[in-house]
Amino acid sequence: MVRLAETRRDEGFDASFAVLFPRAFRLSFRLLGDRAAAEDAAAEAMARAFADWKRVSELPYREAWVLRVASNIALDQIRRRKLPVVAPSAVSEDEDTHALRVALWAALHALPRRQREIVVLRYIAGLTEPEVAQLLGISLGTVKTHVTRGRAALRRMIKDEETVIDLR
Repeated sequence: MVRLAETRRDEGFDASFAVLFPRAFRLSFRLLGDRAAAEDAAAEAMARAFADWKRVSELPYREAWVLRVASNIALDQIRRRKLPVVAPSAVSEDEDTHALRVALWAALHALPRRQREIVVLRYIAGLTEPEVAQLLGISLGTVKTHVTRGRAALRRMIKDEETVIDLR
């Protein structure tokens, strides 16, 4: 009987892993800019999910939970300064597109931690505002405020960077 329960848990986890690991990896990569570190963060998030799969599998927001764990792991790595904050390499981009991508990456990392976390979960992880609110345990209004202010700050920083780029 125990073996049957473990088999069902493993099957449910395997199906979820196929969907969740790539999303956790992409989110971690966006935060870290380092493929190996992103794989480690995503794998650690999935290992934590597996360790508590009986509870996690029943969550209505299981995907958001895994993404939150992955983002926490990635942000912990950044805080510990194990990794420098770098922009992902641009493959076959023209110079202006690459410069804008690097400026956006730098601007994102210049946001306050909570604002950056909400913007990343909303736009990079692709969660809805209600999902972000539920995941972080904050009100929907707080999420909307951080999203609005974060976008405005990014817009200002990118506009300033475009001015610098145009002057070169």
